[in-house]
Amino acid sequence: MAFTPRVFSGIQPSGDLHLGNYLGAIRRFVPLQETHETIYCVVDMHAITVWQEPQDLRRRTYEIAAAYIAAGLDPKKSIIFNQSQVIEHAELSWIFNCVARMGWMERMTQYKDKAGENAENASLGLFAYPSLMAADILLYKSTAVPVGEDQRQHLELTRDIAKKFNHDFKKQIKANGHKGDFFPITETLATGPAMRVKSLKDGSKKMSKSDASDLSTIYMLDGADLIAKKIKRATTDADALPSEAAGLAGRAEAENLVGIYAALSNVSVDAVLDEYGGQGWGSFKPALAELAVSVLSPIADEMQRLVAEREEMDAILRDGAARARAIAQPVMDDVRNIVGFVR
Repeated sequence: MAFTPRVFSGIQPSGDLHLGNYLGAIRRFVPLQETHETIYCVVDMHAITVWQEPQDLRRRTYEIAAAYIAAGLDPKKSIIFNQSQVIEHAELSWIFNCVARMGWMERMTQYKDKAGENAENASLGLFAYPSLMAADILLYKSTAVPVGEDQRQHLELTRDIAKKFNHDFKKQIKANGHKGDFFPITETLATGPAMRVKSLKDGSKKMSKSDASDLSTIYMLDGADLIAKKIKRATTDADALPSEAAGLAGRAEAENLVGIYAALSNVSVDAVLDEYGGQGWGSFKPALAELAVSVLSPIADEMQRLVAEREEMDAILRDGAARARAIAQPVMDDVRNIVGFVR
């Protein structure tokens, strides 16, 4: 069975957006709307697997949707909505809970990392998170997902769930008028090398909202002065910049700052070092700060404008949810018939 080339991805509104979210995900979403059907979700149901203050959850939901648009996603080309407006995500997730095996879930390293040593107090939702992620993807029969390395294991589980559903209900799928598999075996979408942004204070850790030092993370709504301050105070070493990328080996902080410059300017690391090789941080940091402000400030300004225009944002999210449901509802009608629910 041929499936429509369709991309699905989403971001949790569980923390303030930062540079890592932008370079690692949001910016990479934009070109795909020219080549695929694209569905970009604010996955608010995923967010509540750990406690969220309701007001913060609502605010961050608007901010992520605004960031999508401010970064270049067109609500007319891409479907943009928040997950909880399409209840079929939860319904398919429950069916997948009954398809997936406990052993599969227990192997998910991200659950172990988030639950930590106090796993007995973790929510059931956190444990079942990958099943909901599979439902997010397969509800739209998505053929490809642009995922980071930390989500690759979850995509493998999505593939396993699709294969098991297709196998277990093979006769019913055929009886329901479908030739071949019902769900696609979703592929990882290559969109070029991902920028794994590291903490400005410790190049061995990823940039994160949970870092103890606020100076370690550049947030998408930081002002120009604050961005410049954070870059100026970023941890570096005493050596000058090398003339080629190989010279960054073993210099995590230097590699991170050069990588950020390369990503923001859409050039290679070698191209950056061609220009700045041999120079010290006193020259490079101001140039990086100027570049970061020039790229991020217009996005922040548009995000703030959109978030303030609540009626406009509500209309975009409602329209996106309606278009998402138009795809999801026929899929769920078929799933209900396939598994034997009386309707």
